[in-house]
Amino acid sequence: MEATADIGLIGLAVMGQNLALNIADHGFKVAVYNRTTATMKDFVAHHASTPGGLVGCATTQELVRAVKRPRKFIILVKAGPAVDAVVEELIAAGVEQDDIVVDCGNSLWTDTIRREKGYSARCKFFGSGVSGGEVGARFGPSLMPGGDPNSWQHLKPIWEAVAAKVDEQTGKPIETGAPGKPVVGGVPCTAYLGPNGAGHYVKMVHNGIEYIDMQLIAEAYTLLRDLLGMRADELGRVFARWNDGDLDSYLIQITADILGQRDPHDPNAFLVDRVLDAAGQKGTGKWTSVNALDMGIPANAIAEAVFARCLSALKEERVAASGQLQGPNTPPFAGDRAALTDAVRDALYCSKICAYAQGFQLMREAQKEYAWKLDFGTIAAIFRGGCIIRARFLQKITDAYRRNPELVNLLLDPYFKEQITRAQGNWRHVIGLASAHGIAAPAFMSALAYYDGYRSQHLPANLIQAQRDYFGAHTYERVDRPRGEFFHTAWPESGRPEQAVRGSGGH
Repeated sequence: MEATADIGLIGLAVMGQNLALNIADHGFKVAVYNRTTATMKDFVAHHASTPGGLVGCATTQELVRAVKRPRKFIILVKAGPAVDAVVEELIAAGVEQDDIVVDCGNSLWTDTIRREKGYSARCKFFGSGVSGGEVGARFGPSLMPGGDPNSWQHLKPIWEAVAAKVDEQTGKPIETGAPGKPVVGGVPCTAYLGPNGAGHYVKMVHNGIEYIDMQLIAEAYTLLRDLLGMRADELGRVFARWNDGDLDSYLIQITADILGQRDPHDPNAFLVDRVLDAAGQKGTGKWTSVNALDMGIPANAIAEAVFARCLSALKEERVAASGQLQGPNTPPFAGDRAALTDAVRDALYCSKICAYAQGFQLMREAQKEYAWKLDFGTIAAIFRGGCIIRARFLQKITDAYRRNPELVNLLLDPYFKEQITRAQGNWRHVIGLASAHGIAAPAFMSALAYYDGYRSQHLPANLIQAQRDYFGAHTYERVDRPRGEFFHTAWPESGRPEQAVRGSGGH
């Protein structure tokens, strides 16, 4: 077989098919392979007229022979052992040291680091996060590449061509939905992020932020539904109105669509009211939370979103508990409905600021851990289009890091400080109402706790550290001595002098 394809793609589930078509729409010839040959043949037969063209390959040997050097291959298979199995199969089929193998699945970033090192003598392994779901893959995803910078130069023309585009002036996504008619102009939502696992790490944090974004929206929905008794269609109109303002985002937009959807089995009911309240998860939110714990970063709102899904999964237990556990006996809300709706919007926006601050704070720490140099303005910029968390709000984050690339925390940016100063009264009011009425709003509450904790000069950790020294001799530092000097006391007061402990590191 003559080598005519610009890139090869393995894995023709819906994401793989759509990404292959997106690449071909931009004039690149794509060689495709699927373990089930009939799937490959059917796919190629149904899309014979794509601008770049598709080359069907029945074996990995055919796939390798079909791609021009330096060969480039995209893997879109389930994360985990399947990725290693495909790489080994490609190497056995003839892939060489200078060929580039790109894992576009939701792989754990440490696996990507391991693979890049482990395969270095046999191929150039590269990791790239892909966000946007099936529609994004077809018409323009957000792409988060990380790996060998020389490999990126070979991938860059394809990645920049197929990525979502945003308007250079406004930062708004340039929408398209026409097969074979790619967007002309605009800034691509992709950029080289760093070596080895940087791309997959940023994708993981994106997904962690996605978890908290969704939970915050769900809590806003619950508060308006339970406090004001709003029907789904009325709530849909509220979210549609919010989508015209600062909360303009893909997730707010689809929430408005969902809330307005009638039940196909009962036109008098709304579908969202018939959906079981048990949310699934695939693990990337958990990875984000575990990594935050490992690195000591307080991403508590993101973790709370994961725990909220875990709690939702206990449906049968919750149903049983609801008949036994009492909440507050609070009179129904009788205040200004419009004012409360605006207050919930403000609470959602403030909580969202804190959630994104946690995600970017986590990435800031990770770059120290893994010797990366992440450009946070660029990361926010490539999130503006294509991905699930795309939002007008991300232009503000882009601007914040471009004003100050060394910004320690988004909460310290002038724009975000002003927004929370303006709206925190409503934020606190809404959380107070939620508590008084027994409505679970863990993400709203956790985000506010993060804000109040971060702005506090003094926290009760002094008592915690004293307790630790009391029962475990873990030592403590003193406020009247330089940081790094540690002391131990024989508690309770016994008349014995305090003992200085040098070089303890505080344990």
